[in-house]
Amino acid sequence: MTDRRLYPVTPRLAHSSLRGQVDVPLTDGEACEIAAPLADLLAAPDGALDRQLVYGEGFCVIDRAADYAFGFARKDGYCGWVLAQGLRPATAATHWVFGLSSHLYPKPRVQSPPQHALPFGANVQVLGTQGNFAQTPQGFVPLPHLRALRHSLPDPVTTAEMFLGVPYLWGGNSAAGIDCSGLVQAALLASGVFAPADSDLQQSLGTDAAGSPWRRGDLIFWNGHVGLVVDGARLIHANGHTMSVAYEVITDCIQRIAAAGGGDVTHHRRISSAINQ
Repeated sequence: MTDRRLYPVTPRLAHSSLRGQVDVPLTDGEACEIAAPLADLLAAPDGALDRQLVYGEGFCVIDRAADYAFGFARKDGYCGWVLAQGLRPATAATHWVFGLSSHLYPKPRVQSPPQHALPFGANVQVLGTQGNFAQTPQGFVPLPHLRALRHSLPDPVTTAEMFLGVPYLWGGNSAAGIDCSGLVQAALLASGVFAPADSDLQQSLGTDAAGSPWRRGDLIFWNGHVGLVVDGARLIHANGHTMSVAYEVITDCIQRIAAAGGGDVTHHRRISSAINQ
């Protein structure tokens, strides 16, 4: 059975990568990017929230229906529907926002009222600089908030810790709200490590470390949940218990989840060896 989250097809059209697998017309898709600070990626037009995409992320449009466009996120292949008005033709991004958030200004002045916020991981095309600002086709972004696309962060745990206190949001992918797998994906992608968007898909990352001591950067999984190991005693996770990104003692977390009926730890994965140092 195919996983709709990773299956770029509608009843009318399919992506050309499915050649020979489907009986509908194929398309290479339309190269677009997210033009809004955040875009909800939905299971169906006006449907349930699966994930969120951030400003400047690449999105391949395969089909359109009324106000919505169907396609997949370039970073991980996750399929879904977004509001078409929140898309624009793709540009050649050069930099990304590595701070928890930034702003897009109409002028290279801090006194200018910002056009909107830019979340962590937002992609921009830098055309040049003016003072302490980077000029993009849409406006100006503070230079200290940007890194070149090739520049990754060394430690995903440190990245995850930037989100401490951020409210929990099912399917969320930003400081406005984030869930467990969104936090892990953001932290790993920032370190140059590919990571799927949902916790069940992340269970194949790295190598099996079951039975070994907890190590910084390890992933701990339960059914429907994932946390990132901080040290031999603690993890960090976006969770519905505190409704936030928080530290928790690993043994306490295991006991709490089991007592609440969430079961035992299902996977212990080690991904640190794949991180670009």
